[in-house]
Amino acid sequence: MEIERAEGSVERTYRHIKGMAASYAFKPEARINESELAKQLSTSRTPLREALNRLVAEGFLTFKNGQGFFCRSLTPSEIMNLYEARAAIECEAVRLASLRATDAQLDELETFLRECQTRYQPGTSPVELVQMDEAFHLRLTALSGNAEMVRMLENMNGRIHYIRLIDLKHLSARNGLEVMTIDPHKSILKAVRRRDVDGSEDEMRKHIERRLEAIKENVRYAFAELYAP
Repeated sequence: MEIERAEGSVERTYRHIKGMAASYAFKPEARINESELAKQLSTSRTPLREALNRLVAEGFLTFKNGQGFFCRSLTPSEIMNLYEARAAIECEAVRLASLRATDAQLDELETFLRECQTRYQPGTSPVELVQMDEAFHLRLTALSGNAEMVRMLENMNGRIHYIRLIDLKHLSARNGLEVMTIDPHKSILKAVRRRDVDGSEDEMRKHIERRLEAIKENVRYAFAELYAP
């Protein structure tokens, strides 16, 4: 029972800190005050340390010998690396999905897209729109039948979530939320339904790379929001 409680404490602490790290509740490259964080989360040092080490392994935090734990940096080159890694994972996943997904599974994904379409309208928060986009990509990646790809994509999503949110906020502020549609997702799914391996990869790559040119600008916006008085 004590072991179960300890494991539960580590998991709760891990999830809480992961959410903070993903949203840059810790400023980029800032040192994490373990004592203050333990008080804030009402946890002890052992589960806190286990959670922090786990997040270092997953790329959400860094550790420096003799100095402690730090929030990860926020630079255009690091975000570009994550986008490129995401593209590599998803392009291969969609190729496999084109070969392995059943018609019933694709029907379920199409139903999910139709349900999402009703939420792509003025008044829907950017947070919800990003969450729906992430959900589509995870569901499609799962159809590859490769659990490791799903795990890696979940990690990538968490590490670029904040930048994607910033991108959507500024894109919609300039052009209105009507620029956000599920049409690219529909095109990807149509190619998968045709069992068009190369076509599905091409649609996915275009979709992911569409906003790459804005990364440097979005990192600048992110810093402005994080350090706004």
